[in-house]
Amino acid sequence: MNENPVFQTINLRKEFGPTTALKSVGLSLRRGEIHGLIGENGSGKSTIMSIAAGMLLPTSGEMRFQGSLWSPKSMIDAQMSGISMILQEANSIPGTSVAQNVFAGREKEFSKLGVMNMKKMYRAADRLLEKFGINWIRGRMPIDRYNFEDRKLIEIVRCVNEKTEILIVDETTSALSHDGRAILYRLIHRLAEAENKTVVFISHDLDEIIAHCTSLTVLRDGEITGSMTRDEIKAPGAVNRIRHMMVGREIGDKYYREDFDISHRPEVALELENISFGPIKNFSLKLHKGEIIGMGGLSGCGMHEIGRAAYKLEKLTGGRVLRNGREIRSPLDAINSGIGYISKNRDTEALILQGSIASNIALPSLPALSRYTFINPRHEQRLVNREIEAYRIKCNNGNQLVNTLSGGNKQKVSFAKWTAKGSDVMIMDCPTRGIDIGVKQSMYRLIERMKAEGKAILMISEELTELIGMADRLIIMKNFRVSAEFTRSPDLKEADIIHYMI
Repeated sequence: MNENPVFQTINLRKEFGPTTALKSVGLSLRRGEIHGLIGENGSGKSTIMSIAAGMLLPTSGEMRFQGSLWSPKSMIDAQMSGISMILQEANSIPGTSVAQNVFAGREKEFSKLGVMNMKKMYRAADRLLEKFGINWIRGRMPIDRYNFEDRKLIEIVRCVNEKTEILIVDETTSALSHDGRAILYRLIHRLAEAENKTVVFISHDLDEIIAHCTSLTVLRDGEITGSMTRDEIKAPGAVNRIRHMMVGREIGDKYYREDFDISHRPEVALELENISFGPIKNFSLKLHKGEIIGMGGLSGCGMHEIGRAAYKLEKLTGGRVLRNGREIRSPLDAINSGIGYISKNRDTEALILQGSIASNIALPSLPALSRYTFINPRHEQRLVNREIEAYRIKCNNGNQLVNTLSGGNKQKVSFAKWTAKGSDVMIMDCPTRGIDIGVKQSMYRLIERMKAEGKAILMISEELTELIGMADRLIIMKNFRVSAEFTRSPDLKEADIIHYMI
């Protein structure tokens, strides 16, 4: 690995109004390394790299890239000069083709005398996709045809080109399927090991950090609290050391549920009765009060679609969704009957990004807060402040816009809107995506408490350890059908399950 830094920040500071996100941070990156960045939600890890990639401007301090002062005008400017960033949330352009997404900002390469050669663009996109091993996506197809995970792969292809010297991967694996993760892992190792490029890998997944990173920097509250070499990352006790640097305290060993009690109340809180839509045929499920049902499988197996159907976001061709025996006909019907839905697609389906924290949290509760079309602002503020405090959402106040929050704090708002409403049925699709280890631990405690209170939870996740650790009953899907079911047990292991997924 080269000793001279390819990139440096010097006393880098970033303020968002009264909030200081970065406090005089000094970070160095070198060629040939996969440099991990880890920290709690709101620690500043995404902020520092967003500044490096031209997405944000620093408040003060300076940056150096390849020995020269670095001040990109935009993300496109940064990418064309050698620094690319794959964002955590969806960043595709709807209503366009795959090729137009891949070459966004580079259209002139396919234009002559003002006329765009789309066939040439389609062919170039196909070659790039095949180079990355993504041969099931074609350049001429509408991007809206592809699911969230495939669109994220298209973003990866867009970000990496022959000019790339530094690739920043911001919480990207949490949005990818199993196959998509394998493609990304191969890419970052090829860039660092074969091409002597630099990869910055931002993740909350400690196993992932340990498996792939050659160096590590830990941030907390906008400051660097420590760094580790490859040998230190691989050393015994590294996980506990990283956790302590992240949160500044011992978080304990209790993580998932420690009980194996699968009892629940006899009442059925939510029933899917022989529902059919698209490739899913005659799917049935009964979810009881005080029960956690987990649904797992590879991305594309149909489990995410089942969650959407349970909230009536999918148009059924057969069957019914029942709540306490009454048919649910629309998402509004679902909300009014006490069903909450936490979408995997947080920025497009779960939150109003241009809205305030307060308006997002209060939205499902407006009928209860209103009287003859008048909403009592004190009651609303009291409700919002209670949730901000309960979830420890890192913000100035409830008026702060949601799009200024970190990914993990956005997810807290997604939860808070439904706990504020008092929803008795919770459909959670990848509920801990993009959440740091300390917050994840508190979320699991919340889910456990919900079960004890008699709430019914449908938990959809691509993380088997999470499902094994939390669910009373585990349903595995493959090719849009149920391939296996498991009951909570201390002996249940991932190896027992994965055969039914692949």
